[in-house]
Amino acid sequence: MMSKLHLRPHAVGLGMTSQRVRDRLVERLRENGIRNENVLNAIRTVPRHLFVDEALATRAYEDTALPIGHGQTISQPWVVARMTEALLENAPKTAAPTRVLEVGTGSGYQAAVLAALGMEVYTVERIGDLLRQARKRFRTLGLNIRSKHDDGRAGWPEHAPFDAIIVTAAGPALVAALIEQLAVGASLVAPVGGASSQSLVKLTKRADGSVEEAKLAAVAFVPLLSGTLD
Repeated sequence: MMSKLHLRPHAVGLGMTSQRVRDRLVERLRENGIRNENVLNAIRTVPRHLFVDEALATRAYEDTALPIGHGQTISQPWVVARMTEALLENAPKTAAPTRVLEVGTGSGYQAAVLAALGMEVYTVERIGDLLRQARKRFRTLGLNIRSKHDDGRAGWPEHAPFDAIIVTAAGPALVAALIEQLAVGASLVAPVGGASSQSLVKLTKRADGSVEEAKLAAVAFVPLLSGTLD
């Protein structure tokens, strides 16, 4: 169920950041195959222009990735929508994910979309400066998102198991520690591959501990790196 974001006046946007521009983005996403109306409403609601540098605000509702500094990007809206939709697919309404781990906070936009869907979000970011900026945005929007500065490949075991895990950077293989932190029946969505070829993959954990794997789309993400930076 969608939670209502109580946006302050400057979050609503004018001109190229207005609600009309957001609505056009949502229509493009629908035309490109996004079907979950709750996900589309979250994309419509969350002010993406607040998650990019002010100089790029007029491009915030283009369906494209944008730089956020430190060699990182805010993901293309279609990719955010598809990854979020994948977490909800095949789940009955009574069993939709409620506790979600995100690996790679970045700008904070993906976490905000998950929170707008009413999920309890835990997010881990290895770059301290990006996390500090994301936390400011969460406070501005009144989002209660738990965050940690750490190597995201370790997940957040103290709060496991999670109903869903989403990874926003690509590694050559999925990290075993993250799979271990999935609840039975839960799904992990992540890009897998190297710089030249990546696939968006969904893993669903079975009761016997094995996983079912499905490839969703070809994607391009920044690499999933180890360690932390201030």
